[in-house]
Amino acid sequence: MTARPSPFVSTQWLAEKLGEENLVVLDASYYLPTQKRDAAAEYLAGHVPGALRFDVNAVADQTTTLPHMLPTAQEFAAAVGAMGISEHDTIVVYDGVGLFSAPRVWWTFGLFGAANVFVLEGGFPRWVAEGRPVEKGPVTRPAETFAVKTPPDIVADVARVQRTIAEGSAQVVDARAADRFTGEAPEPRENLPSGHIPGSLNVPHAALVHNGTLKPAAELRAAFEAGGVDLDKPVLTTCGSGVSAAVLWLALHTLGRDPVALYDGSWTEWAGRGDLPIATGAK
Repeated sequence: MTARPSPFVSTQWLAEKLGEENLVVLDASYYLPTQKRDAAAEYLAGHVPGALRFDVNAVADQTTTLPHMLPTAQEFAAAVGAMGISEHDTIVVYDGVGLFSAPRVWWTFGLFGAANVFVLEGGFPRWVAEGRPVEKGPVTRPAETFAVKTPPDIVADVARVQRTIAEGSAQVVDARAADRFTGEAPEPRENLPSGHIPGSLNVPHAALVHNGTLKPAAELRAAFEAGGVDLDKPVLTTCGSGVSAAVLWLALHTLGRDPVALYDGSWTEWAGRGDLPIATGAK
């Protein structure tokens, strides 16, 4: 198992690069309803100088009631191009937790063909803790053209998840907290039952993160192994709504084990349908 080059950049690196023409910084903060935080208001109150606000609920499929589902390639290109982002830019993504929603945006830009996308190590909390400059108010850039590539087949729907489990072709790994996975704690979205996809495994994303960055490789491997994951076999990631599943993806990527797919609808779709089986308990 060979570790990959780091997908992170340091706060010092970013501080030295701020203002460069082809550098795009994105505040990709997103919070669960139970966190009671307003990502848009927090961005206006303070962000890395020059950072654009990337709203995962806005750059999304607007034809579904599911939250922040991926848009089409053309919709994504139009949205980020209007923001002033090109596929050739160096893109640095961060969030207000440290490492929660930024990996989802890192994954999305990579999916649609951006070549140089990184996550800010430690996120905005580390940037602020180090006393680095903060800017208030909105930021805009001149419109650009973002030339999308045909996305690889790494986005799973319900049918693919069902086939994956039935065939045993990959391990379905859920990033939600253990008590939500077992059904002992409520979901953050109202009227959505807790529990898990039968046959799935649980590796809480929080077990992979320390102070806003991924834990060392040995600790990442240990966390996956503790969840029953065989790192030599394929993995399909899932979570509550497709956000923290990307934290698992980021961790597996650094270990040289990119997943085969991410279930975009995740538990919000699976449990919300009402016609799919729900398991409780540890298995």
